[in-house]
Amino acid sequence: MRAPCRPLPADGRFLQAVGPTPLVPLRLDPEGPTIWCKLEFLNPSGSTKDRIARYMLEKAWRLGDLSPGGDVVEASSGSTSIAMALASAQMGCRFTAVMPEGVTEERLIAIRAYGGEVELVPRSEGIRGAIARAAALAAERGGYAPRQFENPDNAEAHRVWTGQEILSQVPGGLVHGVVSGVGTGGTIVGLYQAFAEAGCPVTAFVARPISGLGCDIECCSFSARVPGVVDGLSKLYREADMPGRVELDVSDDLAMGTARALIRRGFPVGPSSGLNYAAAVEAAKRLGPQAQVVTVFPDRMERYFSTELIQPRPKPPPVAG
Repeated sequence: MRAPCRPLPADGRFLQAVGPTPLVPLRLDPEGPTIWCKLEFLNPSGSTKDRIARYMLEKAWRLGDLSPGGDVVEASSGSTSIAMALASAQMGCRFTAVMPEGVTEERLIAIRAYGGEVELVPRSEGIRGAIARAAALAAERGGYAPRQFENPDNAEAHRVWTGQEILSQVPGGLVHGVVSGVGTGGTIVGLYQAFAEAGCPVTAFVARPISGLGCDIECCSFSARVPGVVDGLSKLYREADMPGRVELDVSDDLAMGTARALIRRGFPVGPSSGLNYAAAVEAAKRLGPQAQVVTVFPDRMERYFSTELIQPRPKPPPVAG
C-alpha cells in the first residue's frame, strides 16, 4: 500500500508563489516575423529548469521518495544543477551536482551559494560519465535521483505547466509552431504535447547549433559554443511522438550573434536563446505570415560572463606576408 501523501514544507517557501513568466512578441529585424518568446530567464534561479526541479522534487516529496534532510543527486552541466540546488534549499534537502570538469566557474559558484555540493568527473567522460556517477552516488546515499534525461516528469512539467501558461497568454490561444533546441528534450516534447492536445495545428521545430567542431564537455554537443543542446542523450525525445517535426540547423555564429543582439535589446539571455530565436525566425518564414510561433529563452546571461558570449574570442593575428 502506498504511504500517505506528505504535505510540502511551508515555512519560507516561495516556489509555489511564483507567477507565470511573460510571453512577449519580439521582432529583432523590422522586416522579419514576430516571434512569441517565453521569458524563462525570469524564473527564480534564472532558467526554465526551475520548472522541472520544482515539479520533480515536489512529486518525489509527496510520494515519500524524498524526505526532510534527504539527498538529491543529479547529473547536469549547468542550469538543472542550479535549479535543483535552489529547489533543494527551499525544501530543506541536501543537493549534489555531478558535472564534467571544465564547466564555467559561475555555475559552480551558484550551486555552492545555495548550499549544494559539486562532484566533478573527468572532462573526457562528459555528461555520460556524470550520469553514471550520479546514479551510483544516489544509490550509495539512498538519495533521490531526478534523472532529467529519462524521467517523463521532465516533459510533463512543461505539458501541464509551461504549455498551459503559453496557451493562456498567446493571442487566441493558438500556436502554429514551437521551437527549441534539445538537451534533455523535456521542453519541446512537453510544449508540443500541450499544444497538440489543445487542438493547435502545431509543428515542432528542433533547433540544432552547427559548427562541425566536434564534441565538448557536454558530450556530443552539436556546437561547443551553445551549451546544453546535445545529441543522443535524451530518452524523452522520440521523433514518432512529434509527427511532422522539422530539424533546423543554425550556425553557432548566428546563434551567438543573435544572443548578443537580444542582450543589446535588454533581454539578459544565454546562447541557447539566440539559437532558439534564430531558428524560430526560420520556422515563421516556413509557416507563413499568419502563423504564431513560440519559443523559449531558457536562461540568463550571468552564468556566461566568462565565456565568449560576453568576452568575445580575440581575433587571430594577421598572417605575415
